Amino acid sequence: MYIKMSDFFMGMGRDFTMEVLDIANKLSQQEKEVLFQKGDPARYFYVLLKGRVKLSLGDTGPVVYMVRQPGEIIGWSGLIGRDTYSASGECMETTNLLKFDRDVFLKILNKYPKNEALLFRRLAEMLGNRLLELYPTIS
Repeated sequence: MYIKMSDFFMGMGRDFTMEVLDIANKLSQQEKEVLFQKGDPARYFYVLLKGRVKLSLGDTGPVVYMVRQPGEIIGWSGLIGRDTYSASGECMETTNLLKFDRDVFLKILNKYPKNEALLFRRLAEMLGNRLLELYPTIS
């Protein structure tokens, strides 16, 4: 059970977790493979299991963040109502992920309001931590 091991999904109810596991697709990507490009439709999001994913502003734009902690969410744009990805995601080594269809996931999430509130609180915390890592002088 990959998600139960993830801090992001820790403490979610059993029924919710089982439904989410049913829609998770395990994905293995090689170094230099691209998950998505900035501006692509944000139909999926990913949970990192192992590896590293570089987030950058387009093909040649600056690196904005390096995803390297198991359980981190990648491609979260669609979860917050954006139609397109705000950055590009490229694997920097062999990377294992869970891939989720955003629309199917959100339908499940809507059935479990307590989990929905907890998940979005954790997403906000994760994004805040990323900002603090990018701008350490603001903490």
